[in-house]
Amino acid sequence: MHSLDLYALVEEHLGFEEEIKTLYSNIKELVLETKPAALIDIGCGQGEFCKAVQEEGIKVLGVDLSQKQIDAAQKKGVDAQCIDIKDINQKYDCATAVFDVINYLPRNYIKEFLAHTYNLLNENGYFIFDINSFFGFEDIAQGSLNIDTEKKFIAIDAHFEDDTLYTDITLFTKTDDLYKKDTGTIEQYFYDNNFLKQALEDSGFEVVKIVDFNLHSEDECDKFIFVCKKI
Repeated sequence: MHSLDLYALVEEHLGFEEEIKTLYSNIKELVLETKPAALIDIGCGQGEFCKAVQEEGIKVLGVDLSQKQIDAAQKKGVDAQCIDIKDINQKYDCATAVFDVINYLPRNYIKEFLAHTYNLLNENGYFIFDINSFFGFEDIAQGSLNIDTEKKFIAIDAHFEDDTLYTDITLFTKTDDLYKKDTGTIEQYFYDNNFLKQALEDSGFEVVKIVDFNLHSEDECDKFIFVCKKI
């Protein structure tokens, strides 16, 4: 099983609902400031952010590379497709990539991703996304978690080294009297703000602002939200 599909099966049990709602609410307000008629949400997951923006009267397309995530999004009434952004020809006023999407991108793909995102936007369109800070990775994301439900047992272990967070997931799913085991590892990458700012500018974006954001901690910001404009 693909690691992202595995994550889709355990996501609802992780207990991040309130934090995610807070993040989505703040990013939605930034989106509304740009007054878009049409938005594309890249890495839309199960479509919660798409749904929130849709309710504001904005036409939204959600895209993700996990078919399981797309299936869940479509059940919520979201226009969602399992498609790579390089294969999309439509133009949008705003693109978003929320809840760690950029951190999932391998280092050798960042510039290509930004180029594809740039091509998705109308002139003066906006690109809004969040990333984890170094503090977010080193002090917040690391650790172990075990979850036992009636039908599932989930074990998660995350460790951060060499600017990469490795999250090992083990899922036991009960079927009758037997358990099916699935395992996978998800990698997330730390990106320095200066590196991203330069990569964005090289791709034709102006970084309008970078917002410090405390999602999981009051001690130090564990996220940054970038607001960028196509120029």
